[in-house]
Amino acid sequence: MKGNTENTTPKLDEVRDGFIAQWGAFGSQWGINRTMAQIHALLMTGTDALSTDEVMEKLTISRGNAHTNLKELVSWGLVRIIVRKGERKEFFEAEKDVWKIFTIILRERQRREIDPALELLRDCQQETKDLKGTEAEAFRNQVKELEQFVSFARNVGGKVGKLSYGPAMKLAAKVLG
Repeated sequence: MKGNTENTTPKLDEVRDGFIAQWGAFGSQWGINRTMAQIHALLMTGTDALSTDEVMEKLTISRGNAHTNLKELVSWGLVRIIVRKGERKEFFEAEKDVWKIFTIILRERQRREIDPALELLRDCQQETKDLKGTEAEAFRNQVKELEQFVSFARNVGGKVGKLSYGPAMKLAAKVLG
């Protein structure tokens, strides 16, 4: 059995490293920086909490980069700080519950992207409400339609984010057939 474990460890490390790299690439497409996504993937797929030094070593990143991104992940609620008796270092552990991860990311994306977009759309409507002419009216109508859609999407996301996993999956199955 021990020999079997030794044979699979390099393969597991290889696959995990590939996952971490790809998760980082996805992260940059989702609007978060690559390193933050890689740290999240490292902690999410590991079994033990890691120190900043361990994160630095495993991802070959600077202390400042590790510290900044760990702090941001903690502020999002995707990672928590673990204090071990007798240790001066902080250790970091990722949320493992996939539904919680989804709802945290949904909440943060709404706060960082959707809410500012709604504010922009509402400001544009307000600033052009007294303008006359075909172009002004077309602009206002388009912006209003966008605002209504983004507002609807935000409300749906907010409601889904408040559901627990089971009811959310039942609702999705019902809606999506």
